[in-house]
Amino acid sequence: MSTATHHLTEESDPYCLPPSRAADLLAGAPWQRFATVGDSLSAGTGDPSPGYASLGWPARVADILRRVHPGLTYLNLAEVGATTARTLRTQLDQLADFGPDLVHVPCGANDLFRPEPDYAAIATALGQVFELTAGTGARLTTFTLGRAFVVPGYPDWDERVREVNDITRSLAADHGAVLVDMWDHPVNGRHDLLSKDRIHFAAMGQAVMATEIVKGLAGLLDAEGGRR
Repeated sequence: MSTATHHLTEESDPYCLPPSRAADLLAGAPWQRFATVGDSLSAGTGDPSPGYASLGWPARVADILRRVHPGLTYLNLAEVGATTARTLRTQLDQLADFGPDLVHVPCGANDLFRPEPDYAAIATALGQVFELTAGTGARLTTFTLGRAFVVPGYPDWDERVREVNDITRSLAADHGAVLVDMWDHPVNGRHDLLSKDRIHFAAMGQAVMATEIVKGLAGLLDAEGGRR
């Protein structure tokens, strides 16, 4: 069921952390070279939301990391419309040249826009993305698609998303990636979560996603004792 959220702002949203609090959670984090690869979801594309800063989630995470390391370098290589194959073809050489220590990788959303998705091929291609990005020595992050992400014209859309989410979860586990599982996140019920295209998170969702990424990274630091 959709939930009315017109009264919320970034400061009052229970699923958003203030930047100072988010930075406190990442105090001592080692990452100083943050990059994203993939599609528009990795890029942080989305419409404005009243009461929220018009920033994509990766820029938000970069800003928070800069509070920990003011010299942080951030590179967003993600391209609108990129499939996993295109990500492999056009982005990963640049990523290797950048030398990241933290990379966000995609979850195969654009591979679903075809009459019959080939899930074995999706798993293979995404597996290459995970393997090559992990090969840089960077820590990986990724997220699953939320149930609010619904594309008309595909009667089996939920099944498609569940399949690719399972692939993403498995690859994240195999590569020690920080996984933000958005499929059942309560924010999916908000009527104004999505942009006009009904695909991308609006700024409200971008703010929530950034918070979830930060929480995931903080949990990793606590679990692995990775703070300096």
